[in-house]
Amino acid sequence: MRQVVLDTETTGLSPQHGHRLTEIGCLELVDRKLTGRHFHTYLNPEREVDQRAAEITGLTWDKLRTAPKFVHVVEEFLGFIDDAELIIHNAAFDLSFLDNELYLLRHPWGSVSEKLEVVDTLVLSREMFPGQRNSLDALCKRFAIDNSHRTLHGALLDAEILASVYLAMTAGQTSLDLMSQTVVANPIAANQDIAQAHKVRDKQTKVIYATAEEMAEHVAMLQLLKKDKK
Repeated sequence: MRQVVLDTETTGLSPQHGHRLTEIGCLELVDRKLTGRHFHTYLNPEREVDQRAAEITGLTWDKLRTAPKFVHVVEEFLGFIDDAELIIHNAAFDLSFLDNELYLLRHPWGSVSEKLEVVDTLVLSREMFPGQRNSLDALCKRFAIDNSHRTLHGALLDAEILASVYLAMTAGQTSLDLMSQTVVANPIAANQDIAQAHKVRDKQTKVIYATAEEMAEHVAMLQLLKKDKK
């Protein structure tokens, strides 16, 4: 199964108020493993960046004026996400900006939110941990994922962190070594939160029971082990 973990940064809070994308970051997962493939670009938003957005991302109009416009990267971007399931935290926000950029171009590809399947990790986390804080930072703390290097919001960095969070939420894994692409168990993770994540996950997990032949082989092996200990 091919999935793309996606994050964006913007000039402000709403495309309805004329705000635009300033950065897109994507990572590819195939069968729940990072492939090393990614898509990342800064964007010329063709407008000023709100002060609050600039403080959060470190991106200003002066830094972005020489970046490519969305029209110059759209085909490469769509080629990267096409036919993938998207994983996004607070998907409504990112999709509203992506769909707006495509609308402004009158692009024939249409709407991202209508064309592709989307997993919203914010919705998923609220189901797992109702009444608790479910920001990306809060989920990192809950699953003992180190995000101390995240001093500013960045689309590619946040996509890397979100990949760790998503795998932890959906498989009971508590951290992801993004460099080696191997999952590492973390003994200090909150046991109650992990147990709750397992409960939500296991509702949709198919249980395959051992056959009579497999059970007989298991019993025979136990008998051999007992003899070895004598």
